[in-house]
Amino acid sequence: MKILIAPDKFKGSLSAIQVCDAIAKGIKINNDKHEILTCPMADGGEGSVDIINNYLSLVPVELIVNDPLFRPIKSTYYISNLTAYIEMSSASGLILLKKEEQNCMYTSSYGTGELIKDAINKGLTTINLYIGGSATNDGGIGIASALGFEFYDKFKKLLSPIGKNLGSIDYIDIGKIKFNFKEININVICDVDNPLFGKNGAAFVYASQKGADSIEINKLDQGLINLQLTLIKHDFPDVANVPGSGAAGGVGGGLVSLLGAKLISGIHNLIEITQLESLIKECDIIITGEGKIDIQTEKGKVISGICKLARKYKKTVIAVCGVKEEGVSVRLGLNKVYTISEIADSISDAIENGEKYLTDIGSKISTDL
Repeated sequence: MKILIAPDKFKGSLSAIQVCDAIAKGIKINNDKHEILTCPMADGGEGSVDIINNYLSLVPVELIVNDPLFRPIKSTYYISNLTAYIEMSSASGLILLKKEEQNCMYTSSYGTGELIKDAINKGLTTINLYIGGSATNDGGIGIASALGFEFYDKFKKLLSPIGKNLGSIDYIDIGKIKFNFKEININVICDVDNPLFGKNGAAFVYASQKGADSIEINKLDQGLINLQLTLIKHDFPDVANVPGSGAAGGVGGGLVSLLGAKLISGIHNLIEITQLESLIKECDIIITGEGKIDIQTEKGKVISGICKLARKYKKTVIAVCGVKEEGVSVRLGLNKVYTISEIADSISDAIENGEKYLTDIGSKISTDL
């Protein structure tokens, strides 16, 4: 039997590669005659470029940029031919801040813009920007500011490109921009489909995870509404209801409107790069997984993308996860789900000993086949 193992990372516990290795090890305990193919996956969030580096020969570029609080930090992006692969989290990520520093009212995506600027100055013509894990809710004005845009209030005062100032934007100056964005392909790669603002928008869904309280969340939402109105006033496209425009605190919509960027599904991008579809064609059974199977899993995550391809080729799909919400696996069309939380002593035990439990689950899968 040919078995394809194609999971996402288990965030906070194991990388996608480690998940593959643990499950494969378990399968071989009871049956070493199975042919096992591994294809570690990602969905456009943190760690996507690490996965891509397994399939493409990427060249790292290091430089000093501003972190989310405008402090110097060493960051890295990657090059292949004339394409840059940039993770927003490497310059503007929540992971770069201490818990007490996290508040997206005061953070900026400016450092990510500096990475993009460096890549363009090096002559690269395609920018693939993976926007998961951001610390910001600035509507992309930080990135835009690094690329030459200037944002002013009604008193013609230049505004710092942070979330708190979104509601004060009245005028957008493009006079200092040195690039022709029509000659640059900017792909914003994300794993969510939230609109820019509103109850399902950037602020209300994600800002609390980035340190904002309820009052600040309302201000950020109103700020994104104001940003959109100001963009329209300056003849930039209306992106308020474009699926994914609320990704990464509005970076999705901001870059589509200001830079003419394209929003691309992260899982579709990774499926193409990893050539996953051809692997699914030739396998007998698929094992996928992620840390938590919940309603978000259905909205462009790795398991969702794999299930769609599996239905196309009538393949059986088994999932492994840390925890799961009831009903989701049925809607996804999963044939069986193995959950670490059902065999671990606690959540912390599941996270700390994920490799052991996944090996045990791999062994159980092999027995059940």
